[in-house]
Amino acid sequence: MDKFFKIKESGSSVRTEIIAGITTFFTMAYIIFVNPDILSDAGMSWYGVFVATVIATVTGTLIMGLVANVPYAVAPGMGLNAFFTYTVCLGLGFVWQEAMSMVFICGIINILITVTKLRKHIIKSIPRSLQLAIGGAIGLFIAYIGIKNAGFLNFTSNVTVTPDTFTVPIAEGVTLVPGYVTPGADAVPALANFGIGSVIAVIGLVLIVVLMLLKVKGAMLIGIIGATAIAVVAELAFAPGIVHLPETLGDLFAFKVGEVKDVAFSFFGSPGLGSLFSDPSRILPSILIIFAFSLSDTFDTVGTFIGTGRKSGIFDEADEKALETGSGFKSKMDKALFADSVATSIGALVGTSNTTTYIESAAGIGVGGRTGFTSVVTAALFLLCLPFAALFGIVPAQATAPALIVVGILMVESFAGIKWDDIEESIPAFLTILIMAFAYNISYGIAAGFVFYCIIKIIKGKAKEVHPILYVATGLFILNFIVLALGII
Repeated sequence: MDKFFKIKESGSSVRTEIIAGITTFFTMAYIIFVNPDILSDAGMSWYGVFVATVIATVTGTLIMGLVANVPYAVAPGMGLNAFFTYTVCLGLGFVWQEAMSMVFICGIINILITVTKLRKHIIKSIPRSLQLAIGGAIGLFIAYIGIKNAGFLNFTSNVTVTPDTFTVPIAEGVTLVPGYVTPGADAVPALANFGIGSVIAVIGLVLIVVLMLLKVKGAMLIGIIGATAIAVVAELAFAPGIVHLPETLGDLFAFKVGEVKDVAFSFFGSPGLGSLFSDPSRILPSILIIFAFSLSDTFDTVGTFIGTGRKSGIFDEADEKALETGSGFKSKMDKALFADSVATSIGALVGTSNTTTYIESAAGIGVGGRTGFTSVVTAALFLLCLPFAALFGIVPAQATAPALIVVGILMVESFAGIKWDDIEESIPAFLTILIMAFAYNISYGIAAGFVFYCIIKIIKGKAKEVHPILYVATGLFILNFIVLALGII
C-alpha cells in the first residue's frame, strides 16, 4: 500500500490518511441528500438520482485516488446540478434526458481537451477576475435556491402561475416553480410568513452555522440530520405533510438500489441524444450549454486544486507549470483533471449531473491527507450509504435548504479576490454576478461577463490582451442572443 500510494514519501501515514478520508466524507456527505432534491425538480426519480449520486461519487473518487494519487473527492457539483435543473430544464425547456446527454458530451469533450493543450488554453483565456466572479456568483445562485426551498420567500404576481403562463414547455412530471411567468408580469419577492417548514429550515441553518463556528467536522451533515429529526417529530405530532414517511418500518429500510434503472443510460434514444440535435433551432443553445457546463466544471476543479494543493504541497509550482506548458499527463494535476473528466461521463451514464472535484476535500487535506489513499477511504464510506436510499429519502427539502445557503456563503469568498477599485475588472465581474443571480441563469451570467470584458478591452485599446478563445465564446453568446431575439428559437 505504501509503495503504491507513496504515503511515507508524501510525509503522511496510513492512520492519518484514514482520518483524512473520514473527515472529507463527513464534510461533503450532504450531497447524497441535496443532489436528488435538486435533480428531482427536473422530473427525475429521487431514489434513482440518490443511487446514481453514490455510484458516481464512489467511481470518480476512486479514479482520483488510484489514477492521480491525490486526496480529492469527486461528486455531482453544486451549481452544476442547479444549472442542469433550473436553467437547462425548467428555464430553457429541455427534458432531463436531453440535459443528461449534454452532460455526457461535456465529459467526453473534457476528456479529449484534457489530453491536449486545449483545456489549458481555455483556463488561461479567462481573466482571473471573471473566474472569481463566476465561482462566487454560482454561490449566490445556490444560496437563492436554498432560500426558496426553505420557504423563506413569497412571490406576489399579477399572473396566476399555470402551465399556460410558462414561456417554455414544461417537461412531464415537473412541478411548477413560481417565478417563471410571462414577460411583463409583476413578480415581487418578499419575506414569507414562516410556517413549520420554514421554522425547521431556520433551526437547521442556525445549527449548521453554530457547529461550523465551533469547528465541528461534518457540520452540514449534522445540521441536515438534526433538522430532519425535528421534521419527523413535527410530522408525527402536529404537522402532517412535512415529511413523507413510509407506511411500514420495512419500507423505511427497503432496498432501493434497483431504482437507478429509472435514470441510468436514460439518454440513449429519444428523448435524449436522439432528439438533442434533431431540431436545428436548438443546436446553438445546446452547444452553448455544453460549453457552459465544461467551463464551470473546469474552473471549479482547477480552483480547488490550486487553492488547496498549493498550500499543502500536493501540487507544487512544477505541477502548475507542467499544466500550462506540457501535454499529456506530465503532472499530477493533469492526471487529476483527467480523472475529473472521466467521472463526469460516468456520472451521466448512471444518471446524475456533472461531477466535479469538491472543495470540501480541503477538510481532509487540512488534517494531513496527502495521497490517493485518503480518496479511497472516502469512496468506501460513500459506498456504505448505498443500501439506505429509502431511509435517506425521508429528508425534506427544508432540511437540505440550509446546506445550500451555507455552501453559497462559502463560495462567495472568491469575491474578495476581485479588484473592485479597477473598473476594467469590476464592471464585467459585477455584471456576471448580477445577471447570474437575478436572471436565474448561470450561462447568461457568464455571457454578460465575457461580452463586457471584451467591450471594455476594445474601447481601452487593449484588444490584444483578450485571448482569441474568449472572443470566439463571446461571439457564440451574442449569436445566441440574436437568435433568441429574432424568435428563431
